Amino acid sequence: MREIISLQKKDDVTLQEAFKMFISEKKAMKLADETIKTYEDRFASFGEFFSTGNMCVSVTPSVIFQFITYLQTRNPNIKTVTINNYLRHLRAVFYNFMEAGYMPRFSIKMLKCERELKETYHIPELERLLRKPDIKNVRFSEYRNWVIINYLLGTGNRLKTVSNLKIADVDFENQEIALRTVKNKKPQIIPLTPVLEKVLCEYLGYRQGKQDDYLFCNQFGDKLETSSIETAIYRYNRARGVTKTSIHLFRHTFATEYLRNGGREGKLQRLLGHATASQTNEYVHMVASDLKQNFEEFNPLEKIKISSNEKTAIRIK
Repeated sequence: MREIISLQKKDDVTLQEAFKMFISEKKAMKLADETIKTYEDRFASFGEFFSTGNMCVSVTPSVIFQFITYLQTRNPNIKTVTINNYLRHLRAVFYNFMEAGYMPRFSIKMLKCERELKETYHIPELERLLRKPDIKNVRFSEYRNWVIINYLLGTGNRLKTVSNLKIADVDFENQEIALRTVKNKKPQIIPLTPVLEKVLCEYLGYRQGKQDDYLFCNQFGDKLETSSIETAIYRYNRARGVTKTSIHLFRHTFATEYLRNGGREGKLQRLLGHATASQTNEYVHMVASDLKQNFEEFNPLEKIKISSNEKTAIRIK
């Protein structure tokens, strides 16, 4: 594809032709399928507004601003952070085009927006979810879901990582868990805490299986796919009276509680597998926001009330 394009004039390359080359390059770089699909979805949305049959050179800063207006008109309730998500992926695509010489260089900036606090599970909700079921009187799936809740809260792992864990990845002797399927494709080792160690050890006594089997399985011993885990946790949470059902919220909860309990930001970044500190800073901001709650109630300056009445005021000489 690159060879064919190179025979054309740089300004004769269509957006669709350049995008096919972009995707080929990203696949060669072994980007995750989810990431590839996101690029395709974002580009398709842009294509609904601006024909991808147009030449790359036709994309200008004005077109980008018009696309933002298009998104806002299409969905009046769209959040700024969502628009920035579109822009971030399209920027990567268009900067690639600019680097190849298909498009004039210009800057694509994100919109300014208020930072939104990530939702988490509250302690009373976690207490309901972590209440251990009677193993003798529940189905295996109910017990397994309880174990998954413990695992999610105890590690902050992403759903895909959890789905692909194998029994051999849990090293009880060295109290470690090997994460082999991770977003940045860089396998890592995380600690296995005593509470989670006890939960998993008991669980494997019921689950059985070989070392190469998946840790979390269905009733037939087969791998529990991500969609199945989502459905299982949705039903489990609702049955426990918890309306929040997002699995990713456990990751947010793990991070914020880790920091609230005195954990260090740098170590949290490694535990979460974040490539940059800016990603972890989102959780730092959340914890900092907590300081504002009841600030006046506990603030010493607010508690010690001194009358401003002139009769009691100290005269300054």
